[in-house]
Amino acid sequence: MIVHANGKLNLSLDVLGRATGGYHDLRMVMQSVAFGDDLDISLTEDGSFYIDPGQRYLPKDEKNLALRAARLFLEGTGLGARIRVTKRLPVCAGLGGGSADAAAVLVALNRMTGAGKTTAELCEMGLQLGSDVPFCVRGGTALAEGRGEKLTPLPALPDCPIVICKPSFAISTPELFGRIDARRSRLRPDTRGLLAALEQQDLYGVARRMYNVFEDVLDRRQSAVPAIKRQLIDLGAVNAVMTGTGSAVFGLFDDERTARDAVDALSPAYQSCVLTRPAGAGCVCRE
Repeated sequence: MIVHANGKLNLSLDVLGRATGGYHDLRMVMQSVAFGDDLDISLTEDGSFYIDPGQRYLPKDEKNLALRAARLFLEGTGLGARIRVTKRLPVCAGLGGGSADAAAVLVALNRMTGAGKTTAELCEMGLQLGSDVPFCVRGGTALAEGRGEKLTPLPALPDCPIVICKPSFAISTPELFGRIDARRSRLRPDTRGLLAALEQQDLYGVARRMYNVFEDVLDRRQSAVPAIKRQLIDLGAVNAVMTGTGSAVFGLFDDERTARDAVDALSPAYQSCVLTRPAGAGCVCRE
């Protein structure tokens, strides 16, 4: 089976404080996008596991979430899996690449084995792999709370062109959380207003309320993030924001031609720059 793993964006991201177990209490509005990876998955009857991660620098062992997802799902069945990834989602970007691939494996194996697990059961399994995996299993548009596992489906983001641009550097997620913990006060996303704008299908209202608290704790080493935001807006984006803990930035556009021109303008300067659109719930599987 070939399954497409949609990337994810954070329309908003708020850190409410520290929770138990070393985690943080989050509130995020998350959105699937059509840009993503393809995974070719087949079952093995001898119980062996193999993954071709699609890039030489990506792990082929238990550090690979897609491989771990296959082992977790097939535990006790005597079956194994071979997975080949066509990798498009850049790593260390805030686009959920590893989580998206793991979710796609869970969804595909559930169909391939006829296990009949519910979406909720797959999400519970996915949480053992990573906080973003449950959302990537469900997909679409959702309010994510807690570690990210408490998901409330939301009205879909109005269809629009989205330009995602990633600079060449990565940003340390633990370092950013440490900086957040050290702050006493900061601005917060207008989550209630964002939810209302989604309910009203108001693209401009959504765009005005996009906000990521991690942008407040970036340092001069990450100056490309605000630079990309300014460039996207100057090139016609309704608004732009960093996704997750970065380093990718995305902009919402209200015109396809303008969005394509933005990609053409930014592509020479940055590691990855793509045009995509919002995606609905679930992963796309095909035999």
